Amino acid sequence: MLIIGCGNPDRADDAAGLLVAARLRELGIDARSHGGDMLALIDEWSSEQEVIMVDAVVSGARPGAITTWDARKAVLPRDCFSCSTHAFGMAEAVELARALGLLPRTLIVYGIEAINFEPGGPLSPEVAAAVERLAKDLAASVNRKPLATAAPKLLNSV
Repeated sequence: MLIIGCGNPDRADDAAGLLVAARLRELGIDARSHGGDMLALIDEWSSEQEVIMVDAVVSGARPGAITTWDARKAVLPRDCFSCSTHAFGMAEAVELARALGLLPRTLIVYGIEAINFEPGGPLSPEVAAAVERLAKDLAASVNRKPLATAAPKLLNSV
């Protein structure tokens, strides 16, 4: 299983996915950080069958809310991932991979509702709490069972 945290470390809450990956590594779980070209995600997961991705989102939910999508079953809502500074974001990368038949067998996406994208700004307290909560939940699920059986329990908004 591959866990990828996405984001920009220099844009406050946009670092949420990167911080989840870093926290997972502290907890002894292998997780990668991805802060660059979102198109490169397709190459990054190409040899994996089970993938979890984490990123900051703006959906209108309360700050720090965690929303989960099963990207194999539904299209990611493009507008939720529009907080990226990249014109080609996570939603576009997933949909390109879908069109090319390059999605992994399992692709679960966790979005942490962000509110502050100020360059050099601090992480908001709500997002910091969500990072810790999600990292602990993912670590517990990874340690308990394979993703295919653990993920459905987490498939909802927290």
